[in-house]
Amino acid sequence: MTRDISLENVMSDAAKQPNILFIMADQMAAPVLKTYGGKTAKTPNLDKMAAAGVVFESAYCNSPLCAPSRYVLMSGQLPSKIGAWDNAAEFPADIPTFAHYLRHAGYQTALSGKMHFCGPDQLHGFEERLTTDIYPADYGWFPDWENFDKRPTWYHNMSSVTQAGPTVRTNQLDFDDEVVFHAKRYLFERARNPQERPFCLTVSMTHPHDPYAIPEEYWNRYSEEDIELPSFELADDEQDPHSKRLLHVYQMDRKNITDQQIRNARRAYYGACSYVDDQIGDLLKALEDSGMADDTIVVFSGDHGDMLGERGLWYKMSYFEWSARVPMLVYAPKHFSPQRVKESVSTMDLLPTFAELANGGQAPEYAMPIDGRSLMPHLTGNGEAHDEVIGEYMGEGVVAPMFMIRRGAYKYICSGPDPDQLFNLETDPQERINLAELEAHAELLASFRAEAAERWDSDAITRDVIISQKRRRLVAEAHKQGKEPIWDHQPIFDSSTMYMRNNVDLDDLEAKARFPRIADKAS
Repeated sequence: MTRDISLENVMSDAAKQPNILFIMADQMAAPVLKTYGGKTAKTPNLDKMAAAGVVFESAYCNSPLCAPSRYVLMSGQLPSKIGAWDNAAEFPADIPTFAHYLRHAGYQTALSGKMHFCGPDQLHGFEERLTTDIYPADYGWFPDWENFDKRPTWYHNMSSVTQAGPTVRTNQLDFDDEVVFHAKRYLFERARNPQERPFCLTVSMTHPHDPYAIPEEYWNRYSEEDIELPSFELADDEQDPHSKRLLHVYQMDRKNITDQQIRNARRAYYGACSYVDDQIGDLLKALEDSGMADDTIVVFSGDHGDMLGERGLWYKMSYFEWSARVPMLVYAPKHFSPQRVKESVSTMDLLPTFAELANGGQAPEYAMPIDGRSLMPHLTGNGEAHDEVIGEYMGEGVVAPMFMIRRGAYKYICSGPDPDQLFNLETDPQERINLAELEAHAELLASFRAEAAERWDSDAITRDVIISQKRRRLVAEAHKQGKEPIWDHQPIFDSSTMYMRNNVDLDDLEAKARFPRIADKAS
């Protein structure tokens, strides 16, 4: 629990800039992991990292949907600042990301895997992308607040649950296997060819995101008896208005979903968590085998969680704990003492943290105001550590902006058409008691309401969202006429310098590719 490693020991000078390996898992709910109190998921590599690392016990995404969450994480900005409305919002190319700041500080930045950038810019500060993305880069996945009842075909539905089970192969397995392969190759290539520039490698897997299907190797790591049903469910007519809209979004009808199907979905999800854990183990081994582990700070995080049937809800798109709370840990035993951080932080805080790590522990000159706050005080014990998360959500399932304030013991959620929600997570971790309905908490509720009214102009944001939806709808429909523009990232490999070619002497090629190098016999 001690924080006895000073900032000076983290980076003694600019020449000692640490490498950063940032690993992401998609839709991994913190409560399923043992380090966060879960009892079922088998993740020994994450358990090892947590035991020797810094665990953020109360970490959240700021917007519980794939693309907005990632834009916020990359930019350190809240969604309304950058137009990160939904899964088809364009991420503006002139918004600096952590990849830009690190590259400006001298880092080589690379991305292997998913980031769900929409728009022509598919790099956003990354010097190279090692894979394409699993999700489309166009504007096709936009919601329509003015026609909420018209349900697009690309919305989630319950087939992920009703069809859950073991499989041989899936789209997501193809993708994540490629992601980790190229990430390990990147690490070994760095080891073979040392560079003065440190690296920041982001490895972003799409598991354990639904659909809930996983090979038998991982399915069989769990028995039927291991899989518990959700801790509690609410009947459809007992749900809050936003949750009722979510049930409409993914066509949930509990009468058509069996307990066995729920167990199957959870079992496959746990299997996918074990799959991710195995990939993390492979990455850590590659880092160790390449001799770079001591000089690398490893950060692991999710982009959002998954309700997994809790409260009768699935997937994400809400600010309840299983949807919005994410795993976040920093594994760097040579840099930071093991500890558990209880204060609430968010993925938006990663940009200033990475920027300070790259800048000798000091904040760089930011090109625009940053909403995120550095985690360095939590990691080192130096400085004032914050305990607050601000959230904004404008994606599927809402018809007006939804906001969240998480501070101290409390979580406050509000949206214009809906009743306020206020929970004390210390006394009510399952969020069963809405304090906003109790007169005893009227004063606290009033203070949160006043803060929200001062912080956000909900009507103005609503206008911005609807205008953006209309613009993107027209552009998306126009692009379907005639030759369609291709924005999806196309990774290019120069095969003329790979493996065995006659432009390099065979002995020289084999010697260069072998790691570690064999010492010159003449020496």
